[in-house]
Amino acid sequence: MLVLATCHLALGTAKFRLFYGTTDNWRCAILDSAMNALVHIQTGEPSAAAASEKEQVLLSTLSGLPSLIVALSGGIDSAYLAWAAQQALGDRALSVTAISASYSAFDREQVESFMRTTGARHEFVETRELENPAYRVNDKNRCYYCKDELFSVLDRIATERQFAAVAYGVNADDTFDFRPGARAAAEHKVLTPLLDVQMHKPEIRFLAKQAGLPMWDRPGSACLASRLPYGTEVTEERLALVERGETALRSLGFRQFRVRLHDQLGRVEVAQEELPRALSPDMALAISSALKAVGFAYVTLDLQGYRQGSLNEVLGKSAGT
Repeated sequence: MLVLATCHLALGTAKFRLFYGTTDNWRCAILDSAMNALVHIQTGEPSAAAASEKEQVLLSTLSGLPSLIVALSGGIDSAYLAWAAQQALGDRALSVTAISASYSAFDREQVESFMRTTGARHEFVETRELENPAYRVNDKNRCYYCKDELFSVLDRIATERQFAAVAYGVNADDTFDFRPGARAAAEHKVLTPLLDVQMHKPEIRFLAKQAGLPMWDRPGSACLASRLPYGTEVTEERLALVERGETALRSLGFRQFRVRLHDQLGRVEVAQEELPRALSPDMALAISSALKAVGFAYVTLDLQGYRQGSLNEVLGKSAGT
């Protein structure tokens, strides 16, 4: 049977191409996206009716697939997509989580807890992005090499087990940050179901809560390598140091944070609502002591607080913008 995979609508000057194929290679991918032309529309509080309508379209689209592998990182987006795939496809859906030195033990625990709740099919697989010198050099395309490795592994699983497609949890808000991993997804013809129905993060959280998913309000997460500034080589030792630092912050009761590694210095970002607590003299001392105890020589608290992709700020400056 011939299948037409329709991508989400283009905005601005973004260009998209349709893929045609049989049910054995059902794919839809963004090939050429002029990301800078996209206009960010603030969504505010999600409309229950609009979110529910998008969910029905999502489930209907997923149910039309012969089978599907979902790349499950453990964040709310991929977790909700994994749940939706299970609702639509049952055992014809498989969630797969990649394990490497850049994936924290805490994230793995979150995935294991989530999968126990849903009872869906799930597997852990190893990826070897750290064996790629282009990944380790940590330039602005690091995420591309990571996603290329991930999707190569998932493609092999799909081919060997005759899954029709691979999907990941990119949403409508993710197109407004610098994400070279989207290019890898396009090259591997990975489906983007949440993006295709223009589902935004607040809507995903709302729908996940409605579905009873325990991680509906989990703060955003990213791989440990995202804590290293561009140009700092990605090594297992540095990733382990960052993980120890973030484990220490979590033990102090912080919820949304990052420990960015700058040589021997740990630059701590915490959410704006948690910043007053972090700035109190006693807590500031506790943070410094905890991070020095796990291997940091110096500790500083970023007064701007946590913001997604803060290490991308230097990209615009280096380009003269």
